[in-house]
Amino acid sequence: MAQVQCYVDPVSPYAWLATHDFARLQAAGAELTLVPVLFAGLLNAHGNIGPAELPAKRRYLFRDVMREAARRGMRFAGPPGHPYNPLLALRVCTAALDAGARRRLFVMLARACWEDGADISDAATLRRLADGAGFDGQALLDAAVTPAVKGRLAEATARAVADGIFGVPTYRLGDELFWGADRVDALLWRLDGGAIDEDALAAFLARAPLATRAR
Repeated sequence: MAQVQCYVDPVSPYAWLATHDFARLQAAGAELTLVPVLFAGLLNAHGNIGPAELPAKRRYLFRDVMREAARRGMRFAGPPGHPYNPLLALRVCTAALDAGARRRLFVMLARACWEDGADISDAATLRRLADGAGFDGQALLDAAVTPAVKGRLAEATARAVADGIFGVPTYRLGDELFWGADRVDALLWRLDGGAIDEDALAAFLARAPLATRAR
């Protein structure tokens, strides 16, 4: 069974869209492990800013997300405000040590946020949603504020940066990355044995740039 990691943060609407393709990956024989990471931490590490922080990209992003949701017959409400602080929700997911429970919890929270308009930056809302999904919400919240869980999330984010992860959602199969909710078909192709010419890629990447943009 192919081992696939998916790096996620519920602040990204594309991470929410990706949750609707998890079943396709599992049906293709992938063992899918979700890795909660702080998207802002990835941005900071790579000297980048989020798409919602650029007005033109923000307008495009939410038109694109709503268009994709409509195309797929999915409900879109969106959180009360965006960006929002996803740190507590990420720590709650990190506190769920079982991989299956973590995946189920993240999917539930992402969908509650983007489909039902829930404010998952709010502790009371997180507790209510977790309880409603069969978890012990208060126990998760209590664990989420411990140094151990905070450290696990920070370490997961740092490891993601070291592994070349720069955005969410990103799927990882071995050392190969598939960034974006729209790369599931490419990942399925890869799982089915598709491959590129690695020597040709290495040769292309070794070419010197012909121009450098001033910054």
